Amino acid sequence: MNIQVTDPAATAQRTGEPAGEGLLALLETRRSVGMTVLAGPGPSEAELRRLLAIAARVPDHGGLEPWRFIVIEGQARFDAGPHLAALYAAENGDMDPEKRAKFAGIMSRVFTYAPVIVIVVSRSDAAARIPAWEQDLSAGAVCMNLLTAAAALGFGATWLTGWAAYSPGAHRLFGLEAHEKVAGVVHIGTAKETPAERKRPDIAAITTRWQAPEAGPKA
Repeated sequence: MNIQVTDPAATAQRTGEPAGEGLLALLETRRSVGMTVLAGPGPSEAELRRLLAIAARVPDHGGLEPWRFIVIEGQARFDAGPHLAALYAAENGDMDPEKRAKFAGIMSRVFTYAPVIVIVVSRSDAAARIPAWEQDLSAGAVCMNLLTAAAALGFGATWLTGWAAYSPGAHRLFGLEAHEKVAGVVHIGTAKETPAERKRPDIAAITTRWQAPEAGPKA
């Protein structure tokens, strides 16, 4: 399948719209779609390859590629459920039994809503010349790129973490190595309903402009 890439500048020239205006409008209106209101269809194999390629197109100081993807789709989504439920129960033995059973049940269904789940794994290298914190930030940028690209293709998506992102048992289940962390679990599908807009930050309240301090008294 050949994927056509649109040149924003060429489109702008044809339509008279400023280059990039469509992208800005997408960024201004993108909303996360709750996991439980996602359903099929999801991205095709070609679309998923494109989404992952866009997700990986992020700042990566040193070219370390300190992230990777684990894709869960098809029957694998349902196969994961019993394992996650058992792990949750085993790792939360001190919890009230009724509450533990309730949340284990949630874990058994967590991957069954969206047709495609992408686990973005941060694999920062503490020995690299680039600080591990910067490598982790790069993995976070991968998650955000994936959300934006999914929205651009017309899909709903959400970036979550939750218990499974930090569970040692879940890490082993999904094949993470000892030094790896889950940066995000991104659920991608078709929104069954349009999410309501939520409160957004007051940009003026969180923005300052730095100025150099006044010179001190002369010696």
